Amino acid sequence: MAKGMEAREALKEIKSGKFRPAYVVYGKDRYRIGQFTDALANAMFKPDERELGIVKFDTAETPLEEATLEAETLPFFVERKLVIVRDSVVFAAGGKEGGKLEHKTDRLQQYLDIPSETTVLLFIVDAEKLDERRKLVKLLKERDALLAFPELDAAELKRWVVKHAEGQNRTMTAEAADLLLSRVGAHMQQLAIEVDKLCLHAGPGGSIGVEETEMLTASTVEEDVFALVDAIAELKVDRALRLYRALLIRREEPIKIAALIARQLRIMLQIKELEQHRYSPQQMAGQLGLHPYAVKLAAEKCRKFDVRRLGRLLSSIAELDYRMKTGAVDKSLGLELYLLSLGQKREA
Repeated sequence: MAKGMEAREALKEIKSGKFRPAYVVYGKDRYRIGQFTDALANAMFKPDERELGIVKFDTAETPLEEATLEAETLPFFVERKLVIVRDSVVFAAGGKEGGKLEHKTDRLQQYLDIPSETTVLLFIVDAEKLDERRKLVKLLKERDALLAFPELDAAELKRWVVKHAEGQNRTMTAEAADLLLSRVGAHMQQLAIEVDKLCLHAGPGGSIGVEETEMLTASTVEEDVFALVDAIAELKVDRALRLYRALLIRREEPIKIAALIARQLRIMLQIKELEQHRYSPQQMAGQLGLHPYAVKLAAEKCRKFDVRRLGRLLSSIAELDYRMKTGAVDKSLGLELYLLSLGQKREA
């Protein structure tokens, strides 16, 4: 697996004014790649120099040797030049080198032996992995120019969210970060937008808790269904119906809602089983492929059910799902009657 220096190390160098002749950034995390690109450009240029100092190419449209020629050419009116090359064929694993164009990589390899002191080459590779069989990749790996940006895992994302708030002189609780991640998922661009919004509301030196996060971010369909199952657990039929009708207003299909109810019931049954084997919430999250915060909430809610009741509810929702799909019952009305029936049965 291709591995170069850590992004943190590279950014530290860049902020100190030290620039390498070339960087190759790749991975699934497009947001952090964009952040790295901006940090590099901001360190190299004043705002009014960027337009003159940055030149962009794309290997899908332009031969690689043109970018190499540009790198060799001295900059005009600015001290340095940043040549940004977007690529999905020359470096990428699985990419067809050349594609519609013929790329002469030998010319770039020669340039890298004696690179220009006034140019920084930045290759932004649209791929999760690089093709390590290629001489160019091997050469740049030897020069410590490869920077991987894989997607962050749940724990790393949580730390990043809290740190992003700290960078704006705000404090975000771990519980608020968990709630935000459960609502937004691993989409860093959207996470950044939501944290910025919460920071704006909190004000300088302010704190962001669960209450603020609940108020200022949109709940997911899964979260609303979770609340619906909670209302079922507590036999609060009126609340369950209000939540159901709110989901219909959001144009959610009754069959999808029924499927999500069934999924939540299955998760709760699985948690009951895993708890008997003394799994920790973190272990259960890994086993079930869920965010730890979602598991924590589900574990709390499933204490209101015994295994037999969960089994009966799951069986009855499966039967309703079949009847809705076969047209034996009207979809919207069928699920509403199902929720009403739960209050009448008063299942133990």
